[in-house]
Amino acid sequence: MSLAVEAPAARHRAEDVEEQTVDVEKDDGAERGRTTLEPRTVKKIAAHAVAEVPGVGDGAKVDAAIDRESATLTVSLEVRYPESVARTTEAARAHLMARTAALTGLTVPKVDIVVTALRSEETGKRRVQ
Repeated sequence: MSLAVEAPAARHRAEDVEEQTVDVEKDDGAERGRTTLEPRTVKKIAAHAVAEVPGVGDGAKVDAAIDRESATLTVSLEVRYPESVARTTEAARAHLMARTAALTGLTVPKVDIVVTALRSEETGKRRVQ
């Protein structure tokens, strides 16, 4: 099946161009093209996803490596005290794998997590004034 598309006449003078048509083959979606994601895009998506996890502190850093149709993530994050480090990192890992895969279409077989700090609400407040 092919479609004929007529070019806009406003761009060309009629005496210069007889009739322009473009043939488009319709293949019922067998070959739609390819979408390419840059690692920085996957990093930003993963950074937003890890911020959605309860118990994870602000400012997580994410690194992503893409290999064909999969992405491997390395995340540095803080855990809020008194949350369990083990439960928080497992929840973060599961959420990152699911959310990143859902938003990018890439499989995420591995997420490495480095806990950089355990932060309480009082951390950062000065004790002596």
